[in-house]
Amino acid sequence: MLNQSNITGIILAGGKSSRMGYEKGLVMYKNKPFIAHVIHAAETLVNEVIIVSNNKNYDQFNLKRVNDMMLNTGPLAGLYSGLYHSTTQDNLVLSCDIPLITKELLEQLISKVSVKDDIVQVSVKGRTNPLLAVYKKHCMMSCLKTIESGERRLQTFVNQQNTKTITLKSSLEKYTQNINTRDQLNLLCNDIDN
Repeated sequence: MLNQSNITGIILAGGKSSRMGYEKGLVMYKNKPFIAHVIHAAETLVNEVIIVSNNKNYDQFNLKRVNDMMLNTGPLAGLYSGLYHSTTQDNLVLSCDIPLITKELLEQLISKVSVKDDIVQVSVKGRTNPLLAVYKKHCMMSCLKTIESGERRLQTFVNQQNTKTITLKSSLEKYTQNINTRDQLNLLCNDIDN
């Protein structure tokens, strides 16, 4: 498994949250913002957590917050911004809207990283999640070239790298789900198993 001192946590919180209607990372679940759950799962596995967002409300978490270096360019620009500010070779990259994520699941992901992988992402039931992944710092330059070419899709970029996909058991699916809409939030809050 990667050494904690050699991995940075990067949480992307720069999305427009248009489907939710308000800032997703700050949506409350079990009396804590979504992003607080993500931070809690990741913080003991990394040496630093960076939040990528132009929203100063994230400063309340007393972590390094960096602005998106390119506006209106989607998660690819957020990834680039996070990798740019990282000081480690390996980077655990997470979206801010996965409040059920667990340390144990992240440990599984990190344990699969090898020197030859540019990216290691998870897949559940055939669906990959490039915002639940480990990226090498050197992906930053490929990321920039992809953006400059006019491509905005993160998955397209990931598919062009040396990417390993880890298939998780379907029983772990709920821990990886993104909560994007108010309907999904209502289902989450009404699920007695969570």
